[in-house]
Amino acid sequence: MTTNGTAAATDRSLDRSLGKASARVDWVDYAKGICIIMVVMMHSVLGVEKAAEQTGFMHYVVMFAKPFRMPDFFLISGLFLSVVIDRNWRTYLDRKVMHFAYFYVLWVTIQFGFKAPSLAAEAGWAEVGRQYLVAFVQPFGTLWFIYLLPIFFVVTKLTRNVHPLIIWLIAAALESAHVATGWYVIDEFSARFVYFFTGCVLADYVFALSDRARSRPAVALLGLVLWALVNGGLVALDVSEWPIVSLALGFAGACAIIVTGTLLARAHWVGFLRFCGEHSIVIYLAFFLPMAATRTALLRLDVIPDIGLVSLIVTAVGVAGALLIWRLALAVRANFLFERPDAFWIAPKKATPALQAAE
Repeated sequence: MTTNGTAAATDRSLDRSLGKASARVDWVDYAKGICIIMVVMMHSVLGVEKAAEQTGFMHYVVMFAKPFRMPDFFLISGLFLSVVIDRNWRTYLDRKVMHFAYFYVLWVTIQFGFKAPSLAAEAGWAEVGRQYLVAFVQPFGTLWFIYLLPIFFVVTKLTRNVHPLIIWLIAAALESAHVATGWYVIDEFSARFVYFFTGCVLADYVFALSDRARSRPAVALLGLVLWALVNGGLVALDVSEWPIVSLALGFAGACAIIVTGTLLARAHWVGFLRFCGEHSIVIYLAFFLPMAATRTALLRLDVIPDIGLVSLIVTAVGVAGALLIWRLALAVRANFLFERPDAFWIAPKKATPALQAAE
């Protein structure tokens, strides 16, 4: 297990030392790879179906994944927080706020650059400017995840001295309340914080689950089959978003993705998923452009009659296109698109590689 990384991570959960924590954990990358592809899939499928005014077979895949797609991503994002939460505020804010704020400001500007002409044609340039400013208080488009993460990091550190059970119960109640104010920050915080906080305070149990799945793959596979039947059945019955049910399915699905990632890591299968997980921030930031371009081209050409197949192609190009943009950026030394320049660091750089959850 040490060779594959899981045992190294569970040795206190990361031994609370940056030297040991910097080693990548195989199943975490696999799980993140699954999650980021599901995120691209959701945006691709729903975008194609909205533009075509049709529903394809990929719609059912997206609906199946809806209960756990984001809960797992947030839970994993909280896994390594215990290693860094006790750092001084300056360093903590640099790693957990400035890191994501830089990419949000940069990429919301890039996205607006592509969308501004069509927005201006409809409502004028003044409206473009207004919407751009609004994007700093109301997360824009696909970028809401990296807008919300710094808020989670700050709230978790501020409540460090409050008993975890109190915070967890409040967070669980917020998720079950299905808060809908219309403001993304409040609504998504209420819906997602419980998973992030659980990843932080129960990291040891998450790593233990992975270890058990790695040591007993047959039992793990049986558990995955049972989970898939229950998750799919509740989605089909349209009860998956009921209070309490949504919370249970979120955690069950997060555990299922963790187990799936562990089994794939154990067998060394589908290495592309691991690669996607290692570069999930790259895909998340850049997939919108190849996704939108491919969707527009395929629907205009109308050479593929099956909307489900169109959605699948758009998803694949969204993932691959984002990685290609990243490689091209590195080739032309436009590293600033995916790496924070020195000028935007407010604390000294660390000597060791970034933790997986912070990437």
